[in-house]
Amino acid sequence: MTDEEMAAPVPQPHRPPLPQLHGVLVLNKPSGPTSARCLTALKRLGQKKIGHAGTLDPLASGVLLVLLGQATKLSSHLLAGGGKVYSGVLRLGQTTDTWDCQGKLLAEAAWEHVGEEDVRREIALWREAREQPVPPYSAAKHEGQPLYRLARKGAAAPAKVKRMEISQADTLDVSLPFVRFRVACSSGTYIRSLAHSLGMRLGCGAVLTELTREYSYPFGLDAARDLRDLTADPALLAASLRPIAEALPHWPGVELTPEQAQRVRNGMAVPCASLPPGSEEKTRDKGLALLLDRGEALALAQRKDAPGGSCWAVLRGLWN
Repeated sequence: MTDEEMAAPVPQPHRPPLPQLHGVLVLNKPSGPTSARCLTALKRLGQKKIGHAGTLDPLASGVLLVLLGQATKLSSHLLAGGGKVYSGVLRLGQTTDTWDCQGKLLAEAAWEHVGEEDVRREIALWREAREQPVPPYSAAKHEGQPLYRLARKGAAAPAKVKRMEISQADTLDVSLPFVRFRVACSSGTYIRSLAHSLGMRLGCGAVLTELTREYSYPFGLDAARDLRDLTADPALLAASLRPIAEALPHWPGVELTPEQAQRVRNGMAVPCASLPPGSEEKTRDKGLALLLDRGEALALAQRKDAPGGSCWAVLRGLWN
């Protein structure tokens, strides 16, 4: 869906805006619009309290986790612990200022000296990389300013590097100068940077031409809904929402009594009750849990030692 298509919605009968919803929407972002424009389209459906966990470049499509209502409080926790899977295509022989095909062409170079085995070797080496250069056109900040804003002004900013982890790096198809690949990586990895660095090592340059996020922990494309379908039929939005608890499957759920739930709403800690079977091991390192009130997510909590014994202290409340 292009920006022009988003700006000209399909005519439909007048409908009152939906009430504010609470939960996680697994959106299949189309290539073209920014993540922010996709959220704006959903805001028009009455969702004023909205955010996302991990933006996608305009070029990219695929899984964008949209957080509605109380779920907006989950953003930092989803970003901190979630791995991602991408498939994409890169093109050898070009270098742009954005490190993808949508940027300004800076240089072209011969790529014919590069063989298929060279490409496969370099992609496999992504698994050994532990840091990468941050693209000059990115949302990373320098002295409070996004790098893309500084780059558009022609202002100089120091080169930045970022820690990352690549657990899977596969070459899917080589039809030079185009190469299709798939990577599984830590949150915040710049796939444009992987393509750019590969081109530098091969001595011919490379740009990203296609990118699809297939998975953003803990949801995949199979759970995603298309933006066009949601804007054409807003009733699908409520039906497509995932409960907050589904977004944090690695957090053990602790069911509270009505009295404990009221204490939590008042900002008070509650004594640690027995955890569900198998949950003790999950909370051993960080001591995190999702406090539940009649099965509904009530608060994110951390286990604390107190004079009277260990207790659950609220990190973020999830009630209205």
